[in-house]
Amino acid sequence: MYGIFLLLHMIGTAALGFYLILPFIVGGIQKLSLGAQEGGINAIRVANRFAQYGLVVQLITGGYMMSKGEYSVAWMIIITVLLLAMFAIGGIMGKPLKGALAGIREKREVAAETAKLRTFSIILAILLLVMIYLMVYAF
Repeated sequence: MYGIFLLLHMIGTAALGFYLILPFIVGGIQKLSLGAQEGGINAIRVANRFAQYGLVVQLITGGYMMSKGEYSVAWMIIITVLLLAMFAIGGIMGKPLKGALAGIREKREVAAETAKLRTFSIILAILLLVMIYLMVYAF
């Protein structure tokens, strides 16, 4: 059973890989035409939803694997807080995504929304990198 959960956990990790490239995608969005911006923002919205499902998989499978392993309480708390922070920021990112799509359709400037998206994407990438580091070097 542990092996199945480990496989699902790795699949969930692959879904979260989107958050590592997200800052680069958001950085290039403003250089595109309005139509391409709309498509890019919509693709980010869909991929963010997919990554949110990956976070749910991580929560379920990681919780099971933590219950079967020997981890320090501090490590488990830090990992849980990081996961919840990723849930929150990924969810908060939905509003600027919707705002940017609406702004592009109305042909108005969306620099404020893309700036928020850039900030959230950088935070998500950093949180994911910290989590990966702590998974490899558990204390």
